[in-house]
Amino acid sequence: MDAADLYLGLLEQCLTRSLFIDEELREVRLDGWKSSAFESLKRAVGHPELRIAKPVDATADARRARAEGRGHHAERFETSISHERLRNIRDCVVSALEDRVPGDLIEAGVQRGGAAVYTRGVLAAHGASDRRLWLADTFTGLPVPNPERYPADAGYDLTGNDPNAIGVEGVKRNFERYGLLDENVRFIVGLFKDTLADAPIEQVAVARLDGDLYESTIDAITALYPKLSVGGYLIVDDYSAPMWSKACGQAIRDFRAQQGITEPIQEVDWNAIYWRRER
Repeated sequence: MDAADLYLGLLEQCLTRSLFIDEELREVRLDGWKSSAFESLKRAVGHPELRIAKPVDATADARRARAEGRGHHAERFETSISHERLRNIRDCVVSALEDRVPGDLIEAGVQRGGAAVYTRGVLAAHGASDRRLWLADTFTGLPVPNPERYPADAGYDLTGNDPNAIGVEGVKRNFERYGLLDENVRFIVGLFKDTLADAPIEQVAVARLDGDLYESTIDAITALYPKLSVGGYLIVDDYSAPMWSKACGQAIRDFRAQQGITEPIQEVDWNAIYWRRER
């Protein structure tokens, strides 16, 4: 194992906190009148997925769940995606570098920035100083769904309930924590439909989409796929995730059908997919 692999292996464990014996959040089960009162509270605030959790010492199972992208994630974790998804980013970026696929890299849907930090780490580990990494997001959480225009987004209104919405400055701090914030890390702030079409990006070698909603996903791929170089990679987070596949996954399937894209979809893990553009 060379120095780059050792560094990136350590980075992925730090970003997911699967390396450390620290705290996890465990759901508190309520019964009796407490359960009834809490159900009333969830209805009142319009957030049926609300849970009560308490910090406890992380177990080996909890750390394993983090590595698989299934565990509870405290605010100090930079990413909730699995080790397999991080390694897929590494494999795609390294392949694009080795094959000299032209273009920058972009993540559309940044959350706390952990996956993008890892992407920048891959570039640094392989001495790629001539590629920009673009981070596109509202940085304030998911937009309000428009189910009338995009029926697949019905029931996905999570506005105001996103703990990963830490703002541009919060994401920058996460980059700085790992010494990876420089002039090649660029931020695109706003809704994808308002920003990506006119973003100053000529070509893309690797694009990772994590927009969750149908609308966000279709807006991102519509703007970015024409810029994806032949030989470049398109990665989609949440394509197969139980919560988001109806929205995000359907947007990808619709776009592929509309554009006649026949490159085979490759599974990353239980959540994400990717394919390499061939034409």
